[in-house]
Amino acid sequence: MIPFIDVEVTTSPLDLTRLHDRLQEDDASSGAISSFVGRVRGGEGLTALELEAYEPVTRLSLEQIARTAQERWPLELAMIHHRSGLMPLGEPIVFVGARSAHRVAVLESVAYMIDVLKTEAPFWKREHFDNTTRWVEARTSDENRARHWQETIE
Repeated sequence: MIPFIDVEVTTSPLDLTRLHDRLQEDDASSGAISSFVGRVRGGEGLTALELEAYEPVTRLSLEQIARTAQERWPLELAMIHHRSGLMPLGEPIVFVGARSAHRVAVLESVAYMIDVLKTEAPFWKREHFDNTTRWVEARTSDENRARHWQETIE
């Protein structure tokens, strides 16, 4: 089977059922499927999250992350669908999925893709509160996870 990449950056809500169904479409040769869904989490008075992206550039970045995953692991399908725009609490932000003959490939590749996109994909993140907003910088923990994968792949 020829490896396939399915990447999208959208302002529309993510249809998780459709994405899970897409991940499971194959000729039954895959032995493993894995996915990750990131959602807007509350806390500290957060009311919404806003992500800004320049879609053509962000899409290319996500495609490169998925392509690198396919070069490292024997994936039949690598998927990254990411939201931009204003999202309420609980809203899915990102869906990352992989399909392969082997469980280790899908588990590691999904972890790689979500960890690396947190620091490499060009999104600008703003948190909304009742009376204010603030831009969010990259977290050290996200940078450490991305560095782990870069060291592992090299």
